[in-house]
Formats: sequence, C-alpha cells, structure tokens
Amino acid sequence: MSKDLFDTEEQNSKSNYTAEDIEVLEGLEPVRRRPGMYIGGTDENAMHHLASEVFDNAMDEAVAGYATRIEIDLSAEGVVTIRDNGRGIPVEAHPKFPDKSALEVIMTTLHSGGKFSKKAYYTSGGLHGVGVSVVNALSDGMKVEVARDKRLWTQKYSRGAPITELKDEGVVNNRRGTTVSFHPDPEIFGTRATFRPKKLYNLAKSKAYLFKGVEIRWSCDPALITDKNDVPQKDVIHSPNGLADYLSASLEKAQTVTQKAFVGEVMLPDKAGRVEWAIHWPLDVDGFSYSYCNTVPTILGGTHEAGLRNALYKGLREYGEMVSRKKAAQITGDDVFGNSCSILSLFYHEPEFQGQTKEKLVSNKVTKLVENAIRDHFDNWLSSNPDASNALLDFIIFRVDERLKRRAQKETSRKTIVQKLRLPGKLTDCTREAQEGTELYLVEGDSAGGSAKQARARETQAILPLRGKILNVASATTDKINANQEIKDMLLALGCGCGDYYKEEDLRYEKIIIMTDADVDGAHIAALLMTFFFKEMPQLIQNGHLYLAQPPHNRVTQGAKSIYAGNEKERDKAFKELSKGGRKVEIGRFKGLGEMTAPQLKETTMNPDTRILLKVKIAEDEKNLAVERVEQLMGKSPELRFKFIQEQSQLKADKLATSLDV
Repeated sequence: MSKDLFDTEEQNSKSNYTAEDIEVLEGLEPVRRRPGMYIGGTDENAMHHLASEVFDNAMDEAVAGYATRIEIDLSAEGVVTIRDNGRGIPVEAHPKFPDKSALEVIMTTLHSGGKFSKKAYYTSGGLHGVGVSVVNALSDGMKVEVARDKRLWTQKYSRGAPITELKDEGVVNNRRGTTVSFHPDPEIFGTRATFRPKKLYNLAKSKAYLFKGVEIRWSCDPALITDKNDVPQKDVIHSPNGLADYLSASLEKAQTVTQKAFVGEVMLPDKAGRVEWAIHWPLDVDGFSYSYCNTVPTILGGTHEAGLRNALYKGLREYGEMVSRKKAAQITGDDVFGNSCSILSLFYHEPEFQGQTKEKLVSNKVTKLVENAIRDHFDNWLSSNPDASNALLDFIIFRVDERLKRRAQKETSRKTIVQKLRLPGKLTDCTREAQEGTELYLVEGDSAGGSAKQARARETQAILPLRGKILNVASATTDKINANQEIKDMLLALGCGCGDYYKEEDLRYEKIIIMTDADVDGAHIAALLMTFFFKEMPQLIQNGHLYLAQPPHNRVTQGAKSIYAGNEKERDKAFKELSKGGRKVEIGRFKGLGEMTAPQLKETTMNPDTRILLKVKIAEDEKNLAVERVEQLMGKSPELRFKFIQEQSQLKADKLATSLDV
C-alpha cells in the first residue's frame, strides 16, 4: 500500500480528529490568540495602534460636537492616558445583558458600541465595535473613569476581563467625559517594546489639524524626553486653519511651484459628509500624501485619494487644453499627484475600510463624490490664478516629459536584457570588447562614413554615420527626441542610457569623437551633437569622453610633398614654405570629409599619432554660463539668439560682419 506523503509515525500514533478538537473561542480570547488580525501584528507599530484606537473614540466625541478638549499623557512606566470632555460612556445596565453595565459590555465584548447607526454618531472612526475592547484584551492593566451626570464611575480590567466591579466614586462637579488609562501587555508585545513620545505627539498634532474645533493637551514624563525625540514635555495643540496649518507645518520653508496652496473644504451632497484638502507642489523636497477618513489615518490611501487624484489631473489637463498646450493631453494622475504634498480629510457616514486597522478606504461611492466636490473648486482656482496655473502646468508638463523619457529608456533597457545587444545597422563596430582604448566616431553623412570605415583601426575604432543634422534637443519635445532615429542609433551604440538612467560603467567606448566637415554646416552639426550630450548626457562630458576631430581645410602640394592646413594661417605658412623650392605649388580645399581618400583621412584625422583632437570640457566655474549660452543659442526663444547676435555684432563690429559666411 502506498504511504501518504504527510504520514509520520508521530501522526499515526495520535488519536483521530474528533469533535473534541474543535475549539470555540469566546469573549476577547480570539484577540489574544491572534492579535495580528485586529491591530496588524505584535510589534511596536501595532502597540502604538492601541493608542490610536482609544484616541479615535475621543475624536469621535469631538467631531460629533460633544467634546472640545482631549488630553493625552505618557507616563514613565509606559501607561497612556487619554481623556475627553464628551458625554462619557453610558454606565447603566445594558438592556440585553442586565447584569452588566453598558461600560463593561463595551470594554469586554467584540462588536459592541454606539456607532452602528446614526443615532449617537453621524460620522465616526469606530465602525465595528472592536477598537477599545481590543485595547483592553491586549493590556495587562486598564482603568476607565466615566464622569457622567455629575457622578464619577471607575472600573479596572486586565487582559480583557474586569478585575473590579463598576464603582460609584461619588459626586464630581465641572467634569465630564471618559478617561482611559492602559498599559500594553508584555506577554503580547514583549518586554522591550515601548511607546515613542515623538510618535504619540505627532498623532496628537495630526488629530488637532483634522478637526479645527478641538483642543488637544499633551503631556509626557520628563524622564522620557531626550534631545533626539524633540518633543515638548507639555503642549496645547489647536489648529484654527485645519489642514492649511498642517500643510504649512509639514513643508516648513520649502520652495513651491505656486505661492499659494490649493486648499478648501466642502460639504458633500445629500448630507453624505464633508471633505477638506490642502495641496502644494514643492520644488526642492520629495512629495507626500496624507489621507484620513473620520480622523483615522488611511496610510494606504483608497477611494477618497482616487477622487482627489482624478479631480487634479482632469482639471489640469482640461485647463492645459483650454490654453492650447497640446502636451496637456498626456497628463496622468501620477504626473500631478505623484510629486505633490497633499493632505486629504474625509468625514463620511458608514465608510468601508480594508481590515480592522483601517489602513485603506474602499467605499466605492466615495471616489466620485470627492472628485466632483474638489473638481469644481480646482477649476475655479486655476481660472482665477492664471500666472500660478501656467507655472503649475509648465511644472507638470516637465514631469510628463521626464516620464516619457524614462519609459523610453526602460523599453530600451528591457530589449537589451531579454535579447542579444542589438546595435544600429549603420554602426561599424570595433573588435575589442573592453572599453579601454576604444573610440566611436560620429561621422557626418554616409559618404564620409565610407571613407572613415576604410581609414579606421578595426580593433579600436568604430564608425557611426549620421544622416544630416540631428534634432536640436534644446528646443524639441520629449516625443520628438524619443522618435528621432539618429538619436536612437547613438543611444544604442553608446549603451549607457541618458538622463537619470545614464550609467558610466555601461559606456561602450572610451572616447566619443565628433567628426564633421570643416565648414559652416559641419560646425552646425557639431554644435547640435554637443548640445545633445550637454542636455542628455552631461556626465559623459564631465568624465572627459567627448572630443572634436579636426580635419584639415586645405592641402598644399608641391610634387609628391603635401602639407595639410586646418586654417588660413596654416595654409599661408605651408604655401610660403613650399614656394622656396621654386616649383609650382598647388592649393586644394576639401569641401567635405567624403572628398578625402581613406589614407588622407587616416593620416590627418584618425591616426592617434598624427591627428589633432579637441577635448570638450566645461570648467567648474563656467557651468552656469554654459547653461545660459546653450539656452540662448539652441533654445526655443529666437529673441535670445537675436539679442546675442546683436551683442556680439556690437563688440566685434566690422570684423564680425566681414567674416560671416552667409
């Protein structure tokens, strides 16, 4: 007989699986057995979630209009105390459990509470009647004080069970609300886990920003305050401007695209709730997104964030089309939302969350509600601030260009990973595999490319002919740059990527040599190529890889003797030298590289022993000037070029006018 794969002698020796093996967990025992299901784990973050659960209950009282003040205290022993001045938890006997007070039912029974309908709370962070009972289950000590109807009631608990009866402490004046003190159980969280003052203080601050009508009083034992955590021992936190204050505090002094943030608050239709937002686009810091529902932080976002994202990108895209910016049609939610600093707070009746920790809102109807509510205000904000709106549009379109460029680079990288490196068809590569000592000649035209192929040293010199003048990348859109075949060929040949994806170690050649005709057109092509490397691969220039070949203008011959001249001065000197022999001297001008024979090209321009190369470099103190000159001469504005020409004409006057080749 075949043996079961999972059979072991130990298993076979055990009794059969019977009804006695079926356990029924009652009360709060499931919480202690599987705490991760309720608070997301048993680490320090999960332990801080206990404080959030109790604090959320106090905030629900404030949002409902019954509490104006919440106090939070952290003791040296790690006991957290949260107090509100709300209505206080009911303490009379519960109708369904007449031998227990409503307080004890709430503290010891899962899925009990006053938030399942609109009777006690219209909106609330608590939904399942689980939160505070879970805190009780996972605490080795808890004390609840209720000041209600001018009397004070107290009861103590441990690990989910009451250890005292509900006690009437007598009359109290000028006090109302609920106070909960608890200490996390080390059997669950370990003996090393501690509350972090900074984390609890930030929790308190965020809650104050989320609801303008509440004052939060913070206190912490001095023994827990250190220079590292930068937390006050006591503080009173109140935010009259809500999320606008939150955003301002989060950004501090960071520079932003627009001077004013996009902030607002609006009631949702049919009394479905309320949404508040504050958004800025920073220039020099990373973006962030904080979202909340009924003051509960939704760190994984959700449908309310999707509504905000839709409102922003659709509104900006429509505005871009209205002001005739074609690129605006390619704007996506990530372009607008991805680099923004946004804070979103939604108050909504009966929200649906993903899991008990409520890290993500999944209410389907919320997306459209939030989108419609914010979109109207965003459209108005854009139309009433044209300067700011155009600045924002320019910033976002730049991000669109960057995204398209990254996608093109990824596609190229993906191709080289999954298949053998595919080099451009016109590239005649060298045979040496190592980068050291190798050169890539970027040659003007197929004719010159043919001569260069014959003149090259096959082991170390590669030739890539380029068809005419390449695209001016300083004034072209990303779409045009990505679609340009000559640029694609260069990128494939170089193999190192460009922009943010440039990798020095992947560069296939040690030297990149621009070799063009020694005329005005050749100089223009060389300028376009240098602009490409300056804009797209500045590291290649900085690391000393870019050179300009110096082919001769003239050949001065007398019989079998020839002298090559790179300019008029060298030509005249060669003519004078050869004329001493008394024989006839001839001067020939090379109209292009293609007119040179392979031996001539090799001797004058490609042989390392006889050629002249100019290294392209930018001095450290002239980088800003280089950026300015490239923008002036190669950028989109013809007015800047005209101004530059006028300035140079004034400086050089008649000398420049006579030397222009037009």
